[in-house]
Amino acid sequence: MLQQVVEGVWVHQSALLENNAVIVQGASGVLLIDPGLTNDELADLAAQLDQPVVAGFATHPDWDHVLWHPAFGEVPRYGTARCAAEMSALLAQADWKDQLAGAVPPEIADQIPLDLFGRITGLPEGATRIPWEGPEVRVIEHQGHAFGHAALLIPDRGVLIAGDMLSDVLVPMPDLGGNPTAIADYLAGLELLEHTNASIVIPGHGSVGTGADVQARIDLDRAYIEALRDGLDFSDPRVEAPKPGWEWVSDLYAGAGRGAVRAELIRRDVDLGQSRSTR
Repeated sequence: MLQQVVEGVWVHQSALLENNAVIVQGASGVLLIDPGLTNDELADLAAQLDQPVVAGFATHPDWDHVLWHPAFGEVPRYGTARCAAEMSALLAQADWKDQLAGAVPPEIADQIPLDLFGRITGLPEGATRIPWEGPEVRVIEHQGHAFGHAALLIPDRGVLIAGDMLSDVLVPMPDLGGNPTAIADYLAGLELLEHTNASIVIPGHGSVGTGADVQARIDLDRAYIEALRDGLDFSDPRVEAPKPGWEWVSDLYAGAGRGAVRAELIRRDVDLGQSRSTR
């Protein structure tokens, strides 16, 4: 069911991972951001829209943020240039569906629409706004969570659409496997989000945050990332007292996450030192 966040902005949340599809009302239609997850949920979302979809946006190239349904129509589906390049590279591989199967939760694997999966149109490099006839939507790109990740700011509504950051159910997930500067990039991304001075945050997963909760989420994510970086103990309610159904977050990130991050950073320091010594 659609839930209004503020005038002209709604959220439609998936059942399994609490993915937030965001709908922004424009002059002649709506901008649809990160729709998900299952065929039935996407069809339900389409049926509830009072206006046609005139454009889409994917905040980043994770599988659950680049979905689409025929009922939304053939409209531009934007993302950052890097996001579009990441998806093009994946779709060019013959086994991309097999790769995707390893990431999708098995309980909904046969319910995910793939015919229009990942067809993202990259905005020009460095673009700062979505081209559409509606409220100004600013693009805030950074590489913290994933390459080509972007938050969106609707300044006249004070709404920040944060992608996979600032969640009350998911802890930060820096891309340690593919980005050698992921920790620094994540902290830089948080700083960019903080400077928006938004009064409402819509995360990729979980509940909408308002008022003082916006800064509290930024502070919590920053403390988590700094603790990972420094190998320190930390207290995080998403880990120590997870929401029912989200206990796996604690299992994945509470202890092993810190050790994995620390080990990865040490390994990279060693590799960097060895490469320098051979010059």
